[in-house]
Amino acid sequence: MRYYLSLGANLGSREQTLRQAVQMIEQQAGRVPCCSSFYYSEPWGFESEHGFCNLCCLVETDLQPLEMLHATQAIERQLGRTHKSVNGHYSDRTIDIDLIRAFDDQGQELIVQMVNEQKENILSLPHPLWEQRDFVRVPLQEIFL
Repeated sequence: MRYYLSLGANLGSREQTLRQAVQMIEQQAGRVPCCSSFYYSEPWGFESEHGFCNLCCLVETDLQPLEMLHATQAIERQLGRTHKSVNGHYSDRTIDIDLIRAFDDQGQELIVQMVNEQKENILSLPHPLWEQRDFVRVPLQEIFL
């Protein structure tokens, strides 16, 4: 499986946190053959005096989509993220890791829609808003194979 991830941080040592997150992804989820350059942006969907540092990376792994989601959420928690955005309400964060696109071993893009028992969205692939977000679209173009 190949996953394209978007990582962002707007609190603390943003670049250092992103580098650490990529190392942890490599240790806990799969091989990271490439990452984009850093991309700096204003907050999207909320106001804050703290700008974001973002990057995209490619991850090669045997993990299935839900396993990959759990792995990235565990890394977020290890790096100090205490809560996820809910119902489109965004806030400052030490780290955010989103699964953007996924491809199987034959190169076919996965279309995934998972909801929990409360009918809340757990995972959508491709990420439904990625094309609207320059902080995802631009760095992703840099590494998309």
